[in-house]
Amino acid sequence: EIAEKMIAEAGATPAFKGYHGYPATICASINEEVIHGIPSRRRVLREGDILSIDVGASLGGYFGDSAITVPVGRVTEEAASLLRVTEEALYKAIEHARPGGRISDIGNAVQRHVEAHGFSVVREFVGHGIGQQMHEEPQVPNYGEPGHGPRLAAGMVLAIEPMVNAGSAAVKVLADGWTAVTRDRSLSAHFEHTVAVTGEGPWILTARAVSVPASR
Repeated sequence: EIAEKMIAEAGATPAFKGYHGYPATICASINEEVIHGIPSRRRVLREGDILSIDVGASLGGYFGDSAITVPVGRVTEEAASLLRVTEEALYKAIEHARPGGRISDIGNAVQRHVEAHGFSVVREFVGHGIGQQMHEEPQVPNYGEPGHGPRLAAGMVLAIEPMVNAGSAAVKVLADGWTAVTRDRSLSAHFEHTVAVTGEGPWILTARAVSVPASR
């Protein structure tokens, strides 16, 4: 309700609510929930949880999409490391969103950084093009060898979104048809920005005014 009010006050429209039947304005995924968690008053956050919030909105005929994972109070060293590495992977990926590169360069940057720290990259869900539609071509995987896929060009806009698990990369979708969770119940983190490819370098369209610490 708070998110929907804030989006409306900004003159925008929630992108998720009603999209393919999704029932909420944001996705709120806790701990082992990877993405598409449905917010519920029955879920109570507890000290040590991690919470992924994914938000999309449309304004002036164009869509934006962004996600962040935050700690709830004091979290374990593993959880703090997972959040830090996933966010670092996002920015390493964004550095490759430049004209002349390839889509797979973005995913390779994510995979190399994540796996170097002992975590795993989700394969079943990927980033995507975004613009006048919420999901557009091309798909933007978070893994793969560099130098493959569509060539990046100025004017392209991409939703780059590493989804990273503390354990196995395997996930499954729950009976609600939306919530994806890690099969081994390990923690999962999700960071995302909408990024424009320009001749001057990547332009983060969803940059936040303030940063949120990975732990405290």
